[in-house]
Amino acid sequence: MWGENPEVAVAKVLPFPSDSQPPSGAVRVAPAMAPTRAAETVARLRTSFRSGRTRPLGWRLAQLERLDRFLVEQEQACLDALAADLGKPVFEAWTSEVALVRAEIRQARRELAVWAAPERASVPLVHLPGRAKVEREPLGVVLIVGPWNYPLQLLLGPLVSALAAGNTAVLKPSEHAPASSALLGRQLPRYLDQDVVAVFPGAVAEAQALLAQRFDHIFYTGGGEVGRVVMEAAARHLTPVTLELGGKSPAIVDASANIEVAARRIAWGRFMNAGQTCVAPDYVLVERSVASSLLDGLRAALRRFYGDDPATSPDYGRIVNAAHLRRLQGLLNGVRVVHGGELDQQQLFLAPTLVWDPPLDSALMREEIFGPILPLIPVDDLAAAIDFVADRPDPLALYAFTGQRRARERVQRGTRSGGLVFNDAVVHLSVPGLPFGGLGPSGMGASHGRSGFETFSHRRSVMSRAAWLDPAVRYPPYSDGKLRLARLLL
Repeated sequence: MWGENPEVAVAKVLPFPSDSQPPSGAVRVAPAMAPTRAAETVARLRTSFRSGRTRPLGWRLAQLERLDRFLVEQEQACLDALAADLGKPVFEAWTSEVALVRAEIRQARRELAVWAAPERASVPLVHLPGRAKVEREPLGVVLIVGPWNYPLQLLLGPLVSALAAGNTAVLKPSEHAPASSALLGRQLPRYLDQDVVAVFPGAVAEAQALLAQRFDHIFYTGGGEVGRVVMEAAARHLTPVTLELGGKSPAIVDASANIEVAARRIAWGRFMNAGQTCVAPDYVLVERSVASSLLDGLRAALRRFYGDDPATSPDYGRIVNAAHLRRLQGLLNGVRVVHGGELDQQQLFLAPTLVWDPPLDSALMREEIFGPILPLIPVDDLAAAIDFVADRPDPLALYAFTGQRRARERVQRGTRSGGLVFNDAVVHLSVPGLPFGGLGPSGMGASHGRSGFETFSHRRSVMSRAAWLDPAVRYPPYSDGKLRLARLLL
C-alpha cells in the first residue's frame, strides 16, 4: 500500500508530503500540544476500560448499533467526503466503504455471542475434580491507524472488531483524506461513547505522539516502510501489532481462461478507486498464446467502463494528491504504453493505462504501483507464471484466471499469498467470514469477521479446582510408590 500513511514516519525516515493539508473542520491541535493530548486521551480511555464498562455483550452490541446508525444517518456526508478526497463515484464509495463496514457490523452483532462464548478444555485425570476453559477477553486500549485510499472502511472496519471484542480505541485517520478525516472527527463522537472511542486527527506530530504511548494493540494499514516504523515504536512497549501492508499483487491468466470475463474483472479490480487499492492486481502474467486477446479485452472493457474520454466519466476517480500523481508519472518513464497514459495535473487525473512487457528492473516492476497503471507480461506457460510469483516477495493477494481444476491446484501449491482468488479480483474483501491479511512483507495478523474479533481479544486460560480433595501424591517427600502412581495418572 504505497505511502498510505507517511504521517506516521519520522521526517528523516519518510518525508511528509508538502502538498497535504490538515483536515478541514477537524479538531486542530498545536503540534507542541500533541504529546500532552495523546497521553490524556489514552489515560481517559484506559480509565474507562478498567471500569469494566466495555465488557458486557449488551454494551458492545449497543456501540455497534450506534456505529451502524452513524453510517446510515451520515451516509450522504460520507459519500460527499469520499468524492471530495478521491473523486469516488457514489457506487464505488457506497459499495466499497459504507456497505462493507455495515456488513461487518451485521455479522458481528449476529455472531458475537458465539464468538465470545467460553471454550471448554478437557482436564486430565490427575487434576480432577477440576474445570478448564478459554475466555476471550478484551485487550484494553488499542490504536487503529487508517489509510487515505479507503479512509472510512479501513478505519471503521477494524473498529467494529475492536468494539465487538470489548476494547477502547483511538482512531488516527489519514490527513491525506481531509474531508473524511474531518467528518470522522466531527460526527463520530456524536454516536459513540467518547470515553471509549477517540478520534485523533492530525499529521506527523500527532502520529508520533500517539506512537509514543503504550497501547495494548496497534492495528496499522499502510505501506511496508512505515509499517517498520510502527513496529519499532510498538517494540518499545512490547505492544503486539497487526500490519495490513501491500506489495505487488499479481494476476495470472492461462490459455484456458475465459479471456473476455478475465479482462473485465481484472480491469474492474485494477482501476476502481483509480487503482489506489492495496489488493488491486498490480501486474498480469498472461500466457503468450492469449496475450494479444487479453490486451484487446482490457481495452474493450476500459472503453465500456469509462468511455472514450475517461476524464469526463462520472465513474472514474482521481489521484489523491499532486505528489502521488507525479510519482505515477515517473513510473511511466521508459516503458511502452499501449493504452491510456493521458494526464492532467490540475484535475489530479491519470487515465487508465496499460503497459506492455516493461523491463523487470524498472521502477514500475520494482515498486507497488498504487495507481491506474497495469503492466502486462507475456509468459510461456503456467509454470513460468508460478515461478515468477514464487521468486518474489509474498503478495497480499493473488488472482488466477483459468478454466482448469488442475491449474488451480498448481497455483495454490506453488505460491504463497495473503489471499488467493480464482477467476475474479478483489472480491474476497467483501466476504466477512474470510480472514484478511498478508504474510511476510505484505503484513501480519488478520482482520474481518471472527478473525478480527480474535485479533483484538486475549485467549485467557482459566482453571478451577475443588479444595475438598487434595491427594498427597504430588507433595514431597517423594517415594517410589508415588512415582509409580504418577506414571499411571500422567
